[in-house]
Amino acid sequence: MGQSVIAGLDALRGGLGDFYRDLHRHPELSLQETRTAGLLAGRLRDAGFDEVAEQVGGTGVVGVLRNGDGPVVMLRADFDALPVEERTDLPYASTARSLDHEGRDVPVMHACGHDMHAACLVGAATLFAQAREAWSGTLLVVFQPAEELVMGARAMVADGLFERFPKPGIVLGQHVGPLPAGFIAYGTGPVMAASDSLDITLYGRGGHGSRPEAAIDPVLMAANVVTRLQGIVAREVPPSETAVVTVGRLQSGTKDNIIPDTAELGVNIRSYTAQTRDLVRAAIERIVRAEAAASGAEREPDFRWFGHAPALVSEPDATESVRAAFTEHFGELRIQPLPPVNASEDVGVFGEALGVPTVFWFWGGLEAEPTVTAFLEGRADQLPGNHSPFFAPVVEPTLSTGVEALVVAAQHCLTGRL
Repeated sequence: MGQSVIAGLDALRGGLGDFYRDLHRHPELSLQETRTAGLLAGRLRDAGFDEVAEQVGGTGVVGVLRNGDGPVVMLRADFDALPVEERTDLPYASTARSLDHEGRDVPVMHACGHDMHAACLVGAATLFAQAREAWSGTLLVVFQPAEELVMGARAMVADGLFERFPKPGIVLGQHVGPLPAGFIAYGTGPVMAASDSLDITLYGRGGHGSRPEAAIDPVLMAANVVTRLQGIVAREVPPSETAVVTVGRLQSGTKDNIIPDTAELGVNIRSYTAQTRDLVRAAIERIVRAEAAASGAEREPDFRWFGHAPALVSEPDATESVRAAFTEHFGELRIQPLPPVNASEDVGVFGEALGVPTVFWFWGGLEAEPTVTAFLEGRADQLPGNHSPFFAPVVEPTLSTGVEALVVAAQHCLTGRL
């Protein structure tokens, strides 16, 4: 039955490739994905979906395809881009620029493959609509905005996603990455880390650079905080646990001979368990407050936590069942286990909101032979990865593999074989 749905892929492949290249050439930042959303909604309407809704949770798009009795299965793709200047030299490379959410003029690129995610889901949705005789149940197709800000999934849920549309019994999603094209990689349990972001403001007392004794220097304060934060994972997180603490932003001052009043830090943490997350968060605040006190700061630092994404858990039993379906379709050699990834994804918000399983997998987007060679020679870290200005999946077989994976997984779940 899965094969009968996929049978229409050959006829779609050329047009779907053109659609992908168009998305890649015209990326849009998180919360600004209006052109992309319109194109995606149009594709669902053209495919014959029973219901298509736009502006769900901002710029989100939802499609419902009802086809008799059976399970409700949700397929999800994200479609926002990043403030990255593309350096691939592809004929369809992006030259777009836009104002980001802070009003800065930035280059824009689909450096994380979300254009490929969206194109694959369009392909899978179209195939299901064309082959209604081969399945029964309800397909809920969700194009989610603002994944890069880890806001889109929560915004769609808050906008009544599961009140306005059928409630799925399972959530399926995938992510393209720096793996050999044509290969599927999977994990069970926690497969991607939880993420939390934090803005810190340290308060000093400004003055002339020649008279530091008359000031309280927030730059020195911030420098000491950055150094001390690196000790959290090394000295406070148990070796059996995994965590990352990164200071990605440190901003202060306007001139070399002026001691400023404030310094700002942008911090990001990754964790896999609630206990480790709470430990790291508490340690950061403790260290920052202690450093401010040690420096004689006259005002407590400010903390603004935001951008939380839960750890992405691919439910073990459901994942094993879908993996078996992948193995039957793709062959054992193209299915590979993958260790947990420290990057984060907010797709887990959907399953968590309903208390239903999520199954999530990765698939390769780089030219197969040189990529396999790089892995065998220990050079995998030299491959262009997600968020790199050089990351752009080869169109084929990446596109076909992504479409087939969505179809096989959804068909497997629609038949109730989980």
